[in-house]
Amino acid sequence: MQQLDWIILSVTLLSIVIYGVYKTQGSKNVEDYILDNKQTNWWTVGLSVMATQASAITFLSTPGQAYQDGMGFVQFYFGLPIAMVVICVTFIPIYHKLKVFTAYEYLENRFDLKTRTLASILFMIQRGLGTGLTIYAPSIVLSTLLGWNLTLLNIIIGILVIIYTVSGGTKAVNVTQKHQMFVIMTGMFITFFLILHLLPNEMTFSNALHIAGANQKMNILDFSFNPGTRYTFWSGIAGGFFLFLAYFGTDQSQVGRYLSGKSDKDSQMGLIMNGFLKIPMQFFILLIGVMVFVFFQFNEVPLNFNPVNKAIISKSAYASQYQILEDKLKGLTEEKKEYNLLYIDHLNENYDNPILRNKLVALSDKERDLRDQAKELISKADSKAETNDKDYVFLYFILKYLPKGLIGLLLAVILSAAMSSSASGINALASTTAMDIYKRNKKTEMEPKHYVNATKYFTLLWGVIAILFACVGTLFENLIQLVNIVGSIFYGTVLGIFLVGFYIKYIKATSIFWCALLSQSLIIYIYSLDIVSFLWLNFIGAMLTILLSLISQFIINQKAKIRA
Repeated sequence: MQQLDWIILSVTLLSIVIYGVYKTQGSKNVEDYILDNKQTNWWTVGLSVMATQASAITFLSTPGQAYQDGMGFVQFYFGLPIAMVVICVTFIPIYHKLKVFTAYEYLENRFDLKTRTLASILFMIQRGLGTGLTIYAPSIVLSTLLGWNLTLLNIIIGILVIIYTVSGGTKAVNVTQKHQMFVIMTGMFITFFLILHLLPNEMTFSNALHIAGANQKMNILDFSFNPGTRYTFWSGIAGGFFLFLAYFGTDQSQVGRYLSGKSDKDSQMGLIMNGFLKIPMQFFILLIGVMVFVFFQFNEVPLNFNPVNKAIISKSAYASQYQILEDKLKGLTEEKKEYNLLYIDHLNENYDNPILRNKLVALSDKERDLRDQAKELISKADSKAETNDKDYVFLYFILKYLPKGLIGLLLAVILSAAMSSSASGINALASTTAMDIYKRNKKTEMEPKHYVNATKYFTLLWGVIAILFACVGTLFENLIQLVNIVGSIFYGTVLGIFLVGFYIKYIKATSIFWCALLSQSLIIYIYSLDIVSFLWLNFIGAMLTILLSLISQFIINQKAKIRA
């Protein structure tokens, strides 16, 4: 990194923190600190909701996901617009009518205190882990590629978030997320057009899409019914719908964003805005990854994007074998470039040459085989090495090929996203702990300022816990998938509780509490068997909770009739 990159990175991050503190000091009561006195307009709600979901993991992992597997991941979001409509129609009016501070407060009104506490605890477990991951994800990649200290990075990101989140609460999260989203999207648009500029002069955007399509990167829709296939149209519509219904409807990190809306209409319009823009945004980020793939059809590419693996293999007995693979890849890169340029010439003459398309596919298969061989050697050299390098693809491209200044901006994008989603998570965890656990179980009434201070202390506490989670984290396959897996294990059960509360008045507190516990245990067991894609866990968890509680309530009612 050059001095200009450091200046841009530092100024961007510090200005966000300073602005957040400056604009949001002096909360006198919990309504102001947790709900921003319900003064947030609809477009701020929408941007805040989007920024909360769009963590650093999104901008690190999604392009790498597309580089490796193509555009199919966008199917994951197909259920989101439907979920937004359901939440707008059912969830938001109920939350606003009851004037709740958290989503789980509703559950005590509908069921009892133990059900509210159970849902709060399940939320805190998964969101605590998830918030730690949103800090850890950029830290592990940045520390690997830039040589920065991993623990120090975790601490720096965590402290920056804690400063303005403790100071201003929900308002600080909302106002900073507007600026963070501006930084994020500006950086991504600049990167996209720069990638196109770096492609061969004779190449059009249409040519690039043809090359991506020839390599199976533009296969967006998969209508197969195989439950083991991770991303299909059906898993996106069904599993994705339940995941997003749970995430946006019952996860306090999102519910807190729209509870601060001026009115039902502002909250609803903010969510509808998210429903309209989220899929195009994810499509665009995936497309950036596909364009990075096309770029590497004409430029030198490493066998493995993670430099740690290169260091491991260079010190092992397999170094010479790895070098042979690297030499083969260099030769293959030149061959790919030659045939891709020839393919472009034909495309410019309006002829999509099927022979050349097949040749490109064959060359990509050879490259994939070389990469698989490289991963085997890395595993032999160190059985604990993480050979999956999806999360390093995009940042490798940024550091190696982008001009100075823009590198600083893109790193600011990644760290801004980390701060944005982490701030929402910490703020939600603190609000839930303060209102659903601390205040609800406190026997004596205290002054309003006491609960503001208590929420601030819990914000600090959860910030420290998130940093600790980040410091002991381990990289697992693809980071964006890990965050969604963690959520999917817990979201289904919590969503089931809320759906019963909203729609099935027949079911009472005892049934829903014990059946939710049983459902959660079964979901963890099903996940351990690895028999279905994680997206289906949301659907299965919600359905299990509903069906088990229906059966339980029926049995309880029958016993009551017999005793009567």
